[in-house]
Amino acid sequence: MSLRIPIAVLIALALAAPASAQIPLIIPFPVKPRAPAGPPANLPAHEAEIWPYPPPDPKSWWEDKRPKPAEASDPLGGRKLRRGERLAVPDNGVDASTYRLWALMPLQWQLVRGEEMILEVWTRPASSVRQTVTRVTVRSDGKAFVQARAGLACCDASIGRRLGFDAELPDGAAQRFRALRDLPIWRSPRDVRVAQPGMADALCVEGTGYDVTLLTSARAVTLHRACDPAEVGEIADVLESVLGAAMGHDPRFDVIFPRGVDFKGARAAHQELIASGGRLKPNPDARRPPAGHEPAPEADERPAALGPSNPEP
Repeated sequence: MSLRIPIAVLIALALAAPASAQIPLIIPFPVKPRAPAGPPANLPAHEAEIWPYPPPDPKSWWEDKRPKPAEASDPLGGRKLRRGERLAVPDNGVDASTYRLWALMPLQWQLVRGEEMILEVWTRPASSVRQTVTRVTVRSDGKAFVQARAGLACCDASIGRRLGFDAELPDGAAQRFRALRDLPIWRSPRDVRVAQPGMADALCVEGTGYDVTLLTSARAVTLHRACDPAEVGEIADVLESVLGAAMGHDPRFDVIFPRGVDFKGARAAHQELIASGGRLKPNPDARRPPAGHEPAPEADERPAALGPSNPEP
């Protein structure tokens, strides 16, 4: 017998009954079983990572062309040394392998020509493992780019929670950075210490260390300033310009600088030091750790628990 007649009868009864006695009509429909939420348990790791997409051909994985990186990720990329050209040798102590951990083209591989320049700032707080690397590149065509990275640089085989972005800066930014190239600070000692008349030298305990590097076709200069506001104040113009160019692109980067990138207080401390007859003298304790230095894991001084894998001597 067809199901249409019983269904029609039920509908007629539901419509004929008074409103207070109406019975909701429920008609069951078949429900398809849901697909599993994750990859099968026996799937190899390299296939489970891209599941449910088919795995790539092993040979094409190495031979197929990859998308070219964006212009902002390597503004000076694709260049080859001409006859007589030489790469600059930055003295910031950062190895090429360290730059690659931060997903940055090593500074010592950058081929800068003519009026082009690179300004790079490393920040290393004394009480935190949060580090940032910010690089501004000015090209001969008048374009300027900012590359910034941040992460936890300690105790792991990689940079923990690393983030970064590459962006082209607005028109006119290049001129502001070119003006920084001629500042007298680039003739200052690499490492300094505050010296005031009648006062003992200050010892750095807390604060943030800044390493700034200027790379041009003619030279490479690195300055290390830390802790004392008068030290940091000497390079305040560079810090405000480079770090300021990186602000506003990623809130996770901005939060590392809760007070922004205003160095007016440090600049005033440096001006006061000079006005009072003080100076920044070469640091006799140099060399300090390089910009990309990562502290080694500290030894665990707690007594080891005795057990099968740790027998008593």
